Amino acid sequence: MRRRPGWVSVVRVSRVHDVGGQTGFGPVPEIPGSQDSPPFHADWEARVYALAGALGRRGLFSGDELRDTIESLPPERYLSASYYECWLEALEILVARKGVA
Repeated sequence: MRRRPGWVSVVRVSRVHDVGGQTGFGPVPEIPGSQDSPPFHADWEARVYALAGALGRRGLFSGDELRDTIESLPPERYLSASYYECWLEALEILVARKGVA
């Protein structure tokens, strides 16, 4: 296929986090910070959130990098971990990848 100038080829790749429209995953769990629930269920979750914010503000990674790293976790880990466990694991990966330790 010949590309025209200015056109971009886009390939959609589904990852484990992309479960929209799929069945068999049970009810959707409550989202942290939703209207009727506390934003954090444990102190460590608040610390992970604060750490992500501090490292992001220092320029260690962008929001897109954090999201991409979370979405790149191995499927078995992504599906078995809690919301903030995924954040923490992604932060560990990013810190190691950037050589901060």
